[in-house]
Amino acid sequence: MTEVRAVPSYDWTAYHADLSPNRVALIDDGRDLRLTYAQLEDRVRRLAVWLAGRGVETGGRVAFLAGNTTDIFEALFACAKLGAILVPLNWRLAAPELAFIVDDCTPQVLIYEADYREVVDGLAAPHKLELGEPYEAAKASADPALAPAVGATHDDPWAIMYTSGTTGHPKGAIETHGMFFWNAINIGSAVGLTAESVNLNVLPTFHTGGLNLYTTPCLRLGGKSINLREFVPARVLHWLTSGEVTHFFAVPAVYQFLAEDPGWTDADLTPVQSWACGGSAMPVALLERYAERGIVIRQGMGLTETSPTLFLTDEAHALSKAGSVGKPVLHTEIRVVAEDGSDAGVDVIGELWARGPNVTPGYWDRPEANESSFTDGWLHTGDAARVDEDGYVYIVDRWKDMFISGGENVYPAEVEQVLFRHPAVLDVAVIGVPDERWDEVGLAVVVPRDTATFSGDELLEFCADKLAKYKIPKSVRTIDELPRNAAGKVLKRELREWAV
Repeated sequence: MTEVRAVPSYDWTAYHADLSPNRVALIDDGRDLRLTYAQLEDRVRRLAVWLAGRGVETGGRVAFLAGNTTDIFEALFACAKLGAILVPLNWRLAAPELAFIVDDCTPQVLIYEADYREVVDGLAAPHKLELGEPYEAAKASADPALAPAVGATHDDPWAIMYTSGTTGHPKGAIETHGMFFWNAINIGSAVGLTAESVNLNVLPTFHTGGLNLYTTPCLRLGGKSINLREFVPARVLHWLTSGEVTHFFAVPAVYQFLAEDPGWTDADLTPVQSWACGGSAMPVALLERYAERGIVIRQGMGLTETSPTLFLTDEAHALSKAGSVGKPVLHTEIRVVAEDGSDAGVDVIGELWARGPNVTPGYWDRPEANESSFTDGWLHTGDAARVDEDGYVYIVDRWKDMFISGGENVYPAEVEQVLFRHPAVLDVAVIGVPDERWDEVGLAVVVPRDTATFSGDELLEFCADKLAKYKIPKSVRTIDELPRNAAGKVLKRELREWAV
């Protein structure tokens, strides 16, 4: 019998520190800090030695709680050298939610920012290290020559990324070294990343998007990533017009706020080579607004469980197939599965399944979730999708967000695309609410551009010749801001509670 050998994982930072030590790897905009690959590798090695001295070894967990900082990438690559697992913690969560995650993953070390000192005091971890002076002193005390080389394989866990927990307790999706690698290949090839590429990251780094779109793909290639502390439209425009940034990925809300900023009109954005979007459906009207400026935004789609890239539209069809997430990236497989388990036909809605080396092997210590979420290696994504005659995939909605009105399925995302076209609508979400006659009907929750002049009746009339009658919301309510998670997805559970 032929022996199956595990594919080894390699040391990205050590390689580039040796090949091009003076090339800049990371820029931390919040601290005006630039790290070359030699400096990054030195810091990574020192942190790995310090962690090992606190008992972190193969399979051990290191939790990280902080706002956007390049220190998280030091922790990520230090874990790689030890065969350990990084657990980024969502700073937006309440203390009990963080306590659940920490109790679930049982880290040996918790690295944290001073802003979260109070909540960290209540979290269970044998060793805690505060960023800033204590963190720098800890690294300075360690001998980088003692750091081990990466000994992990593509099958070994490198991170545990906890899902947003919009329903029930969050689950920790295991992300292997192979998943990081194949995501870098998939998205890097799709958007043309090279060693000369410069990524601008505005997404939170506790989320797979903040880590992997496109910072870790750039680091694999020896490129550069600029990480912003927080999303401030004027600061984003500063970098996009600097001539330094070549690649930009964001969620629709970011693109919306950029287009509303006073500096947008006169901003010279021609140096940016690649624009892409994911996290939630990009309003077609917003795609068209950017296209008027000569900017083609490529819509993509992925999940925490797929590290994250599954789809990205090709630039040639970004507008002609507006609303689509494109075709699957090279190293992955997808199916759209009908309720009877067969493959759905053209334009038939089913559940999206995915399989490939970029897909999680399962959830941390959740055998019941692993049992229900996979069939023969296929991950059930929970997304309702359809495939057109040209093979382009459209994410219709989340299964759980669909509602039934008078016996007909209503997918809110379809309705939202129409509502976004009304000039009075800045942002909108549609949810199903109880109705005595129809069981459920649609409620449009709108963020108006101008509250004083906004008319809900006018908005519903706007839909009359654009949607089937049962799809048109029966009522409209306004709100100052839609609740969203770190991926930019609207938290419709919170809207349903708010609407009661």
